Amino acid sequence: MNGSAAISTYRSVSNQSAVVDTNPHQLVLMLIDGAIEKTGAALGRLRSGEIAEKGRLIGGSIAIIDGLRVSLDHEAGGELAANLERIYDYMSRRLLEANMRNEPAGLEEVISLLKEIREAWSAIPQEVRGGRCARSDGRQQTLAAQ
Repeated sequence: MNGSAAISTYRSVSNQSAVVDTNPHQLVLMLIDGAIEKTGAALGRLRSGEIAEKGRLIGGSIAIIDGLRVSLDHEAGGELAANLERIYDYMSRRLLEANMRNEPAGLEEVISLLKEIREAWSAIPQEVRGGRCARSDGRQQTLAAQ
């Protein structure tokens, strides 16, 4: 993952001091958590009729997701990075639709997708979280997003 793009995105939506000592793996988790939090808060605002605040929160979630999307390393990540880009693009479009239509189901769907990505990201073994892992043939393999 491009660290400067991710850090810039995170600073615009949350507490920048938490980013100082994080590695790229932790930063991605923080960004995903931020998107889940903002989307969940938007859902709550939608249900309580606070439409303007719902829109602001959805905008923050889209900004985080777009930051994750543009930070993908397509050269190193290949098909995995391409798949993540499609998912991130879908989530951004789905959030826009849910915002325009005041549709809770769209927000719930994005939260579910973000939680699935977070679960998969959290399952990455500690030894590969630095962006590279050893393959069985002894060479190094690079992860999709660093």
